[in-house]
Amino acid sequence: MTTTAQPSPAPAPSRPIALITGVGRSIGIGAGIARRLAASGWDVAFTYWTPYDRRMEWGAEPGAAVSIAQELAEAGARTAAIEADLTDPDAPARVFDEAEQRLGGPVTALVLSHAESVDSGLLDTTVEAFDRHFAVNSRASWLLIREYGLRFRGEPGTATGRIVALTSDHTVGNLPYGASKGALDRIALAAAHELAHLGVTANVVNPGPVDTGWMSDDLREALVRGTPLGRLGTPRDTAHLVDFLCSPEGQWINGQLLKSNGGAAA
Repeated sequence: MTTTAQPSPAPAPSRPIALITGVGRSIGIGAGIARRLAASGWDVAFTYWTPYDRRMEWGAEPGAAVSIAQELAEAGARTAAIEADLTDPDAPARVFDEAEQRLGGPVTALVLSHAESVDSGLLDTTVEAFDRHFAVNSRASWLLIREYGLRFRGEPGTATGRIVALTSDHTVGNLPYGASKGALDRIALAAAHELAHLGVTANVVNPGPVDTGWMSDDLREALVRGTPLGRLGTPRDTAHLVDFLCSPEGQWINGQLLKSNGGAAA
């Protein structure tokens, strides 16, 4: 299922197009990446899924997709906000169709920042939760990358296409999230080799501890103590690295899992 929010177009037909998943909250990492790429000259299509935020402890942010799209338009980007349920295996193709139709061209950069993330461990994870995590974090990521690879048309001998996937090293007490993100790593890193003939690079970024409203005070304090720089990461920190990887200067970085975590202790 996909539905759309009101677009906020801006005239910039020559700008490359980035498709960013998981941009449902204005304080989220996905929104930070969208802002950075818009400021760097990209048009931006992004996905969000309100029912996920609604069932999480932070709740849905009313009107977030529209306000984010308007913010990106003010930065000079044409935008397309697309609500998509990524548990639906048909959603990735529809998302690409809509992004191309509304922004008038092919997607050059695919940034995967969506996630299903509900804490549970080995003994209390349900089959339903396990399957949903893998459907969103692993299967949908594969289908999005596959759709990108089937559609991308670069210039021979150049590395112009970009795939960046956001991962996590959570394991203990976070079984389905950590396991499905581990599978995502392998899928994205395979793309670095299997899509190389298309002129596409693919990398995985671990943003480390970024508080976007989900941390308790105790966890926040413990993570700050374990980080040499004495602070948590921000969406802007992650966005700067993604921006570099998507730039021409980032084309030699390929097939890597990069930690952008301030040196946080494991």
